[in-house]
Amino acid sequence: MDITIIGAGAIGGVLGAYLVRDGNDVTFCDIDEDHVNAINQNGLRIEGPKETFTVEGRAYTPAELVQRNPILKTVFLCVKAQHTEIALRPFLPLINDKTQVVSFQNGLCENVIARLIGKEKTIGCFVNFSADYLEPGRILYGGTASLYLGELDGTISPRIRELEKTLQCWGPAEVTDNIWGYLWSKMSYAGLLYATALVDETMAAVVRKKDLRDTLMELCSEILEVANIEGVKPISFDDWVPALVYPRERDQEALDHQLEELAERMATNKKTKSGIWRDLAVRKRKTEIDSQLVPIIELGASHGVSMPLTTELVSMIKDLEVGAIQMDWKNLYSLKEMYECGENYVTKP
Repeated sequence: MDITIIGAGAIGGVLGAYLVRDGNDVTFCDIDEDHVNAINQNGLRIEGPKETFTVEGRAYTPAELVQRNPILKTVFLCVKAQHTEIALRPFLPLINDKTQVVSFQNGLCENVIARLIGKEKTIGCFVNFSADYLEPGRILYGGTASLYLGELDGTISPRIRELEKTLQCWGPAEVTDNIWGYLWSKMSYAGLLYATALVDETMAAVVRKKDLRDTLMELCSEILEVANIEGVKPISFDDWVPALVYPRERDQEALDHQLEELAERMATNKKTKSGIWRDLAVRKRKTEIDSQLVPIIELGASHGVSMPLTTELVSMIKDLEVGAIQMDWKNLYSLKEMYECGENYVTKP
């Protein structure tokens, strides 16, 4: 398959490396010139839990690729959610009626892509494996997890079956007729991950704090409530089970058991802290929160749904981005106090 990967960092780098190794024609594109040069000169190195390998690569900056003027066939868009439009727009002249763009991103980015190129050229994707960009030409890979491909209208098309087959070289890619169910489920999980980044600790350590669980699950419930109003049925993945979280009449024993399973998965992953934590603590850059949770708050408001914990979480993450506060357990306990106090807290059953 002829594949162009826009955003050759963590997710794009891992997928691209496996595809190259399997004999696919892969073009890497990234705004980081040092990364592009490293791939061209020394290849792309993937350091995973089961194997470490390097593949030879062909990489370009966006300006270089646009100058070559190829017609793009299959595009894997693997950039941060907030960069969706700015990353894709320069390539619009290279897209024709047969081009397909797959969103390997976190968020509801398929909506943005569809507005730019049309729903018929847009393919949804849920991807949950962990990876980190370490340095030019070098990616840390946490190991295979879930990856689902789906048409936005829920049909099972030949093109997503072909993509499913192509991605088997990476791992257990699957096709779904409910891609929105996976994407919204991931957004509720993202609420939990953003919360874990409020403290300089592993994700597992936060999930295992039983005195914080009610607060954390209510945070996720706010997001799932909006999904419910939107008519979306969230789907479980990798030990995250939205049906145990929302509706709010929970089976606490079952939920606690499931959260312990999730914490164990987090603890044994090669990547023990979230990419959100890495953005804040290591790369010192903004997170994806403006393109992930903020739009859900706005959508919730349009339905009359109050999302106080999510709103406060967004405020705290933004404060961390600019250094106004530091990572600390007191941030999580401040959310807990807010929830237990109930001030301005309005929810639906």
